Amino acid sequence: MNRFDWIPFILVALLHLSSCNQEKKESTEASIKELPSGKQAEVTVAPLLYADFEHELVSNGKISARTVAEVRFQTSEVIAKVFVKNGDRVAQGDLLAVLDTFRLQNRLSQAKDALERSKLEFQDVLIGQGFKLDQMDAVPEEVMRLAQVKSGFNTAQTNREMATYELQRATLAAPIDGVIANLFAKPHTLSSSSEVFCHIVDMRSLEISFTVLENELGLIQNGDRVTISPFALPGVTVEGKVLEINPWVDKNGMVQVRASVAYHPRLVEGMNARVSIFRATGKQWVVPKGAVVLRSGKQVVFTLADGKALWHYVQTGLENSASCTITGETLKEGDMVITSGNINLAHESPVTVVGTADGPEQKEEQEQQYLH
Repeated sequence: MNRFDWIPFILVALLHLSSCNQEKKESTEASIKELPSGKQAEVTVAPLLYADFEHELVSNGKISARTVAEVRFQTSEVIAKVFVKNGDRVAQGDLLAVLDTFRLQNRLSQAKDALERSKLEFQDVLIGQGFKLDQMDAVPEEVMRLAQVKSGFNTAQTNREMATYELQRATLAAPIDGVIANLFAKPHTLSSSSEVFCHIVDMRSLEISFTVLENELGLIQNGDRVTISPFALPGVTVEGKVLEINPWVDKNGMVQVRASVAYHPRLVEGMNARVSIFRATGKQWVVPKGAVVLRSGKQVVFTLADGKALWHYVQTGLENSASCTITGETLKEGDMVITSGNINLAHESPVTVVGTADGPEQKEEQEQQYLH
């Protein structure tokens, strides 16, 4: 094959290369869709703020009560009545349940009789040794002790005290204020001192335990503000504060953190929740997350000037759920940053502003929106 025979192959290769380059160019340009001729992009703007910024860490945790009482009967007897049910709120001292007291009262009566008999025997022992009952103070301590043991007086007195104690404990009362939980006992069933009758949970002393990554440990400290959003209660959010950071990194590189939880009537023990930890980081350039877009793999923020969008290369830093901090050499405080409608903008694209928050009376409101 001579050299002229290669010409068709070379032409085909060149055409294929040209086609690939064209497709690559079209793919790159497709990321910015052109608007119909004569139509301007509609955007919203907000002033660039140099404001206090709250960094946000997000984790998942479980809500629990700091005070939980295990309530149980001290003796095994038939439950006569139950006065509460799961979910009831009780105050300290409120009546929860009562046992059938027939056997307990009978046992107390027997213990009293036994004590009286032992008392008579105790007196007989002293009289037998020549002591008078109206002169008990003259009886030596050693003689008194031997007489009590020989008559069974000490044992009878102990049995009477125990029978009295068991009868008093036949009525079960709430030891703390709280809400009844895990109550499964029924009337006319046998109670057991080894089984918990119910739990009383103090829902006004809730806390939440969660974990953070080891490299996030420097971003939180005791007293930082947190918000708790239970997964089972959409729209419910309560405040709290970091109470304790366990100085221990586990095998998974996580650190255990505990925070308080403000009271809410729908929160219960064991709920799973989303936790957001906030910490003030001082003055920063702050923009909504939607203001930052990518162009050629770089972060860009558009500002409004003379009806046109001007792009500025920036670098983002800390962030929370709504906003982020940025640094940029060509930005200054008060620049009107385009916060929406910027996806398909190019440098110096004409735009129409459909919303703004640049009034002086709106600046504080806008700043709060950024921060939270």
